[in-house]
Amino acid sequence: MQVPLLPDHERQRLDALRRLAILDTSAEERFDRITRMARNMFEVPISLISLVDEERQWFKSRCGLDAQETPRDISFCGHAILGDDIFVVEDATRDRRFADNPLVLGEPHIRFYAGSPLQIAGGHKMGTLCIIDHTPRHLDERQRALLADLAGMVEHELAAIQLATLDELTGISNRRGFIMLAQKCLQLSHRQGREATLLFLDLNRFKEINDTLGHEAGDDALRQMANLLCRVFRNADIFARLGGDEFAVLLPGIGPRLVSRVLARFDEALVTFNREAGKPYRLICSTGVAHYDPALPPELETLLQQADKQMYDCKKRR
Repeated sequence: MQVPLLPDHERQRLDALRRLAILDTSAEERFDRITRMARNMFEVPISLISLVDEERQWFKSRCGLDAQETPRDISFCGHAILGDDIFVVEDATRDRRFADNPLVLGEPHIRFYAGSPLQIAGGHKMGTLCIIDHTPRHLDERQRALLADLAGMVEHELAAIQLATLDELTGISNRRGFIMLAQKCLQLSHRQGREATLLFLDLNRFKEINDTLGHEAGDDALRQMANLLCRVFRNADIFARLGGDEFAVLLPGIGPRLVSRVLARFDEALVTFNREAGKPYRLICSTGVAHYDPALPPELETLLQQADKQMYDCKKRR
């Protein structure tokens, strides 16, 4: 069996996938309608909208399959997202990459697979719209075009989600996207008994940058701040521009004992940026911190209020 390779820029792809805030969400008719259409049009037993996460493929919509997810290392979709065209396996038992794959040897006994990659703004391929059969078959050019058209419908829905949850200027999550992701993260922390820490970040003298250097410089400062967040924080961390010059970061698994290291790393990144970036402005932040006790209910709004208050107290002392 051949394990699928990782795409180029995999970290950025995973970041984009998580910012969609779509993983582990409930079924939606707008996606289920498309998988039903695909199953009926191609007369196959299984049709899926698969999203390829770090270690799994998770099905946003599934028609004819009970499983909600399968491991990424045995997935056909993990191979499909490596290319631009429809990925077709006509007979998995005769393909050395898949002949001994558990999904071929056991349920759902895949013989035929065809997956059209799903691409979002930024060029990253999130997963596939795929069709599966228990018997070998061929996909002609007309059928390929039809599958690509259906995949385009899925991409349209993903684009709508992306627009609703991403900040257009910086490319990171907006307030809505942050709340969706952070609330799910806190609920998981509560179930697992894990600490978490919320950082509330505010750019100091941002109005001064806009007034003296112009709004283009102000927009650039916001983008640079977002880039710093992307570089400094972990894949598991959730960060966003809440609005204006305010940003937030949720750090799962980080409690009071470790957060000082995180803040020191971020402060060092700010110092390095101001020294080396050659910008006509400096990035200076006031930071508020709130810690989540997993024994308490996972109330994100309470944490935001606590961190916001501490941030303003910090700002007054400057």
